[in-house]
Amino acid sequence: MKRLLVLMVAAVLAAGSAAAQVGPKAAGAALPREVRISYVKSPFNLPLIVAVKRGMIKDAFAKLGVGVEFYEIDSGAKQTEAMAAGSLDIASVINTTSVILADAGGNDVKIVSGFSRPTGLFAIVAKDPAIATPADLKGRTVAGPKGTVLHQLLAAALAKSGLSMDDVRFLQMDIPEARAALLAGRVDAALLAAANVLSAQAAGAHVVVTAEGYVKPQLVVAAAGAFLAKYPRLVDLYVSVNKEALAWIASHPDEALAIGAAEQNIGLPEARTLADESHFTSEIGPAQVAALGDDVQFMLDVGMLRRPVKPESLLRPGLVP
Repeated sequence: MKRLLVLMVAAVLAAGSAAAQVGPKAAGAALPREVRISYVKSPFNLPLIVAVKRGMIKDAFAKLGVGVEFYEIDSGAKQTEAMAAGSLDIASVINTTSVILADAGGNDVKIVSGFSRPTGLFAIVAKDPAIATPADLKGRTVAGPKGTVLHQLLAAALAKSGLSMDDVRFLQMDIPEARAALLAGRVDAALLAAANVLSAQAAGAHVVVTAEGYVKPQLVVAAAGAFLAKYPRLVDLYVSVNKEALAWIASHPDEALAIGAAEQNIGLPEARTLADESHFTSEIGPAQVAALGDDVQFMLDVGMLRRPVKPESLLRPGLVP
């Protein structure tokens, strides 16, 4: 938890500064009746959980006369699909892999803030003791969410073993569904995250590999391009509330962990471990942009992308000087 506090203490000042920039009226178009925001609990998105459970987001928007509707969508790919369909305005937590694929598909989604870098929380999990390395997945059935960082992890782990996605049978499943399929013996391995990894291990499964050494997951806050262009100050407001949640967690760590543990139905020790490994941050800087470029190149190499994507095109203009 000490690392979590160190990473978030700077947010105390940043939150106040950001909030001060959002005035009582939003510039530009008349305000919408409501803003549609995803509620993504997995892997362990404590700042979002705190902001929702303490009413911070709804209270902030209510001051502008704007309602908030939350939609529980854990999959990054499904969030970008919802934004493309015009039914989601802000992706509260989304992996950059999904943003890259959305852009490549002509879906205008812009990263507006950082959220976390939880490398150790994403894993390939199996139950059969014979599956000890990624190479052992050859000819096996693997379940998980396509078009996500977990999909990228599988591709990377196979590539380092001299294999490709063609060497496995990959089934699209949401994380909880993939865990259930693994434990029921319907698939050989599952792509899981955070609490789902812990629960699978408690049921007798084991971690084959984590993202460490394979991919560098970046979870970010994103907005539909059209919504950002029309209501930039509402996006500013949402980002400021996320920073306020980070600041509140830094000053109320035990209370925050209790809220997160209750929401994910896990114990406090597990919540503390997950929080420590999440590396929460609102920062997006040159290093993160470079990592986006690395991800694009890798996804091109393994066939997840058909054309290059410029990392800068994924960012809100002016986000990184």
